[in-house]
Amino acid sequence: MEIIEKKKEEIEEEKIIEEKKEEEIEKRIEEKVKEVIKEERKEKKEEKEEELKIKDIFEESKQFEKIFKEEIPEKKFEEKKEEKPIEKKFKEKEEKRGFIPTFEKEIKESDIEKFRNDIIFDLIEADVALDVAEKIFEDFKKLIIGKKVKITKVEENIKEAFKETILNLLNIQEIDIEEIIRKNKENGKVSVIVFLGFNGSGKTTTLAKIGYMLKKKGFSVVFAAGDTFRAASIEQIEEHANRLGIKLIKQKYGADSTAVIYDAVEHAKANKIDVVLADTAGRSHANINLMDELKKICRVIKPDLKILVLDSLTGNDVVEQAKRFDNAVGVNGIIFTKADVYEKGGAIISAVYTIRKPILFLGTGQEYEDIEKFDAKKIIENIFD
Repeated sequence: MEIIEKKKEEIEEEKIIEEKKEEEIEKRIEEKVKEVIKEERKEKKEEKEEELKIKDIFEESKQFEKIFKEEIPEKKFEEKKEEKPIEKKFKEKEEKRGFIPTFEKEIKESDIEKFRNDIIFDLIEADVALDVAEKIFEDFKKLIIGKKVKITKVEENIKEAFKETILNLLNIQEIDIEEIIRKNKENGKVSVIVFLGFNGSGKTTTLAKIGYMLKKKGFSVVFAAGDTFRAASIEQIEEHANRLGIKLIKQKYGADSTAVIYDAVEHAKANKIDVVLADTAGRSHANINLMDELKKICRVIKPDLKILVLDSLTGNDVVEQAKRFDNAVGVNGIIFTKADVYEKGGAIISAVYTIRKPILFLGTGQEYEDIEKFDAKKIIENIFD
């Protein structure tokens, strides 16, 4: 048995090493792309400066010509053009209607391609994964090609439309946690929310913040210490429970996580408690045993919500994390922690685009009050303004 376990550990270690190699390669590619785009931007800037110089020379010559003409005035004989009756009638009619002619242009692929590098570079600079940035741009092209805009505002319209595309992506149908709990309560049912995530993502603290928020809203809450794997995990959630005055259901280390959460649900039913917030062991997507345990929890308990907690500072690693957890158990929503020290916002776009699940909240500090509803407009401002 020891040999088998050792072999399993070796296989898992090899997988992790391979994943790290792939991540390093991806990072190198992204860095190279950034360099290329920067170089292109520099060239464009130089071209623009050259154009401005030529324009200045042209303006100066026009000014000189104007002065010269003023010094030697010419007699001008204006010829009054007589309007034909039909033209006069049409002009009067249009003036009455307040008609102002507008000139529109249909957007073509070539119009958008001019902005490809700038837009993708802005996204990469904001921490959006390279492959996600390219896919978003391609999706955007399909939406805007063929649209009509004012000929004088093509660039402005394209950029505004792209911001709108990102906004629509981030504003995926919201999940109202309070409404779910309220409806279940009306039907005599206990709501169960399971928190998932990597080690160190801030999962247990986030669970405590949600418990604090729900208690303030008037809901009764019980915690389930479903992380029986990590050292000091039970003590951590117990400390939060004691501070908040919330009942904790726990067992010893090494106990079956599903059994612990099941006990918490039964306790909630017996005591008419509204919601169970269940902690789970922080796991790596390469840890097969812990991912299987998570599948078992979701299969047996059938939670109302499976919330994935992601650390904003892990950058593009969130793409792989989100994908693996969603494929394993089906994530309902995401909470990003450490958002107060992460101004870029690109990792949020990457995660939402990858699994198409809404961002519920952002963790913005260490206190229980430091959690806020996600506002997509703030992310757009950080990236483009």
